[in-house]
Amino acid sequence: MRRAACPGSFDPVTNGHIDIVGRASALFDEVIVAVGVNKSKNRLFTAEERLEMLTEAVAPWDNVVVAGFTGLLTDFCEERGVSAIVKGLRAVSDFDYELQMAQMNSSLSPVETVFMPTSPEYSFLASSLVKEVATFGGDVSALVPPHVLERLRTRLAERG
Repeated sequence: MRRAACPGSFDPVTNGHIDIVGRASALFDEVIVAVGVNKSKNRLFTAEERLEMLTEAVAPWDNVVVAGFTGLLTDFCEERGVSAIVKGLRAVSDFDYELQMAQMNSSLSPVETVFMPTSPEYSFLASSLVKEVATFGGDVSALVPPHVLERLRTRLAERG
């Protein structure tokens, strides 16, 4: 079985993330959306909330599952029998960082990294930008799934 991981913090999950996951699902027998759980990082959504939002967002694909992980991604991949890490690239600047990460990962584990260019309509999209625009009342409805938009609006209203 060809199994891949699509890692990230997904705070929140965006349509760009979903695009990469969906395209990866056509290339691999199973795709695990690997949600980084780092208690020391300040996130808008808890790990549980991010896992829930992702589970709903990937429901259309039977071969996609969602799982949280702590520690090294390479350890997660080895424990799960993952042979490839799929990373979406928005720009050349993403490539510089992701290439270093891919080379580090390959020095730790036999896992390969597959780079997938984002679809042009999502080339600017990042969770941090979605949060910033939404914080100032901007319309992000075209950038996140509807169930994520609802939670995002609720969370930002709670923070006042």
